[in-house]
Amino acid sequence: MTEIEYRIEHDTMGEVRVPKNALYAAQTQRAVENFPISGTGLEATQIVALARIKRAAAMANAELGILDADIAKAIVAAADEIIGGAHHDQFPVDTYQTGSGTSSNMNMNEVLSDLATKHLGAPVHPNDHVNASQSSNDVFPTSVHVAVTGALIEQLKPSLAHLAEALEEKAELWKSAVKPGRTHLMDATPVTPGQEFGGYAAQIRYGIERIDAALPRVAEVPQGGTAVGTGINTPLGFPEKVIAEIAASSGLPITEARNHFEAQANRDGLVEASGALRTIAVSLTKIAEDVRWMGSGPNTGFAELHIPDLQPGSSIMPGKVNPVVPEATLMVCARVIGNDATIAWGGARGNFELNVMIPVMGTALLESIRLLSNVSRVFADKTIAGLEANIDRMATLAGMSPSTVTPLNRLIGYEAAAKIAKHSVAEGITVREAVVDLGYVERGEVTEADLDKALDLLSMTHPGVAK
Repeated sequence: MTEIEYRIEHDTMGEVRVPKNALYAAQTQRAVENFPISGTGLEATQIVALARIKRAAAMANAELGILDADIAKAIVAAADEIIGGAHHDQFPVDTYQTGSGTSSNMNMNEVLSDLATKHLGAPVHPNDHVNASQSSNDVFPTSVHVAVTGALIEQLKPSLAHLAEALEEKAELWKSAVKPGRTHLMDATPVTPGQEFGGYAAQIRYGIERIDAALPRVAEVPQGGTAVGTGINTPLGFPEKVIAEIAASSGLPITEARNHFEAQANRDGLVEASGALRTIAVSLTKIAEDVRWMGSGPNTGFAELHIPDLQPGSSIMPGKVNPVVPEATLMVCARVIGNDATIAWGGARGNFELNVMIPVMGTALLESIRLLSNVSRVFADKTIAGLEANIDRMATLAGMSPSTVTPLNRLIGYEAAAKIAKHSVAEGITVREAVVDLGYVERGEVTEADLDKALDLLSMTHPGVAK
């Protein structure tokens, strides 16, 4: 192995050995050494959001006379490199760090300082210049909110819409087929597979509505509050200019916090957004489970649907194929629900003027968005789009359900209908056969025409009363 070469950097606590070619400096290196915990750092979207904030702050500071124009331009040029995807390997600080995200804020300050110094050909200081008019306490939470807003709008909402469209296509395709309904996992009156898939699509559409409902609070940012929400060390007009530039450069509906003390001390907007994601995960769990059940078999399960074959399912049972994408979807949902518990717990740690669990909240929420975005498209493309309905099997099972006796309630009464249902199950015959077998037709209590009308399976999938 090649031996790592080091250089000596310093901060207010003294000298630190830093890898020779690293763009970061002493404070980042201290954090790397202090927090060898998970081996994972911030999500890429948050790194970009941090760079956007520094870029906007440099522009506002120059306009307000806090920074020399040339220094500001150098910081902007450096930030543009990060926003463009360069140097992301220079952000090694672990997610599990100081609760304010100060280590990651300083990581960004130091990297931009190095790059800006090279652009300018003169020193650009990480604190005095890059971090001017800012605190980790407003920068870092703002970066989470900007990243989450962007990920919700640009990633998750389009992915959910794609899944909803795939479900809606199946709902339209199967609107005239009929299958058994099931409640409590027991036989119930018939439905169409189109109705079921229309319900699934509505769940996903409502998930998008929940995201839209949470977005205004997510898009509110505390930038400009600095240390405790008072805005100490910021020039007048700084928050408005910074936030307007972040919104303009990102194309996101970012707004200034209506109350900086609420925004500084609490991360309720993130908790709310995570709640919407938890609900989406619950919806996806229900849909994936139903698809797995309907696709169970091929010979000893429901076998109402054929789930696309994607890969061999067993290392010991030849020919076995499993519903791998629905299972992956269920695991994503488990992770999202677990992340929501983390985010809720973290949100409750807003003691006095600052929440001190922001890094884990941000990472968990961005991971949930990324996972849901990806799995929604995979589920749509590799499972839902390729589903094939066994229409004959569905109709046969629907006809075998004792609950198809339900329309006879109005003709012969509930107790007689219950007797027919039990006889049907006991003898292994259809409801119609049970009606005849028990003599209701022979006695003239119902006619064959009555049965034709009342026991039509498709008619049972719509409102109406047998007469």
